[in-house]
Order: sequence, then structure tokens, then C-alpha cells
Amino acid sequence: MERLKAKIRDIPDFPRPGILFKDITPLVQDPAALRLAVHQLLHPFLGQNITAVAGMEARGFIFGSLVAWELGVGFVPLRKPGKLPYDVQSVAYDLEYGSAALEVHIDALGPGDRVLLIDDLLATGGTAKASCELIEGLGAEIVACAFVVELDFLAGRDKLAPRPVHALLHF
Repeated sequence: MERLKAKIRDIPDFPRPGILFKDITPLVQDPAALRLAVHQLLHPFLGQNITAVAGMEARGFIFGSLVAWELGVGFVPLRKPGKLPYDVQSVAYDLEYGSAALEVHIDALGPGDRVLLIDDLLATGGTAKASCELIEGLGAEIVACAFVVELDFLAGRDKLAPRPVHALLHF
């Protein structure tokens, strides 16, 4: 994991003063590091009958689609409002600095689907919790939530309980 941790770049004062942004760009630019991260994200869930992987816009698309490919299942994009062309289900949620919403096609998942939720980073947990609620609102089950980076001091995993949480790197 130290090899992956070395690929996370700190950007001070982004997106606003006082924030230390964890930039995954160096990791995704390195094919070997990207491959390692994807395999480490999916490894705990082999043999758990995952039927779909969902990822949040936008960096969750990177890791989620690669994990779905490796598991041989489909990928479900969770998008910002107005980006999906078909009928959608939506969930609004609060952020530490405002509010946001996510949408999914109403026929993307349903009862019997076992979903692995993937994103690049778990911070306060608001986006991940809303994503879980959106998926569960379609009748699907969240098998687990997996992240490349977890900012432990923000306790985001507490918002996801009792769902299992897997993170590769902890800061």
C-alpha cells in the first residue's frame, strides 16, 4: 500500500483555503499503480455474487468501471442532475459547504441486485450515504462500499453503517 500512497499528491488550499486535497491523478497515470489499486479494491469481494458496480461522478467512474470490468459485471453511473437521458430516481443531500444531488436511471438496478459501491475518496460520507440510499431505493442491496482513500479523521464510514466499508489508503 505504500507504493499506492506515494502516488497520492497533496494539494494545499484546494478547492478553498484550509483544505488539503488528496489528488489521485498521479495514481491513475501510472498503469501499474492503477492496476494494483483496482485489484486491491475488488479482492475482498471475489465470490460474493456481486451483480453490479456503481460509482459516483466523476472519479468513481474511473475505479468503478475498471472494477466492474474485472468482476465481469455491469457498471451503474450515479450522476449529477440533468446528465442522464432516461427516467431517473434522485436523492438530494447536504455537504459541508452546501447541497448536492445524484441521479440514476430507474431501471439500472432492482431487487436481487448485489452492488459494490466504488469511489476514489471517503471524506465526510455524505455522498456515499446518499449513493447507498439511491441504490437501495431501487430495491438493490449494497454489499459494500470501497474507496481508494479514506480520510479517517472525518469519520465518514460512520454514516455508512451498518454497510461494510473497505478502503485501501488511510490518511
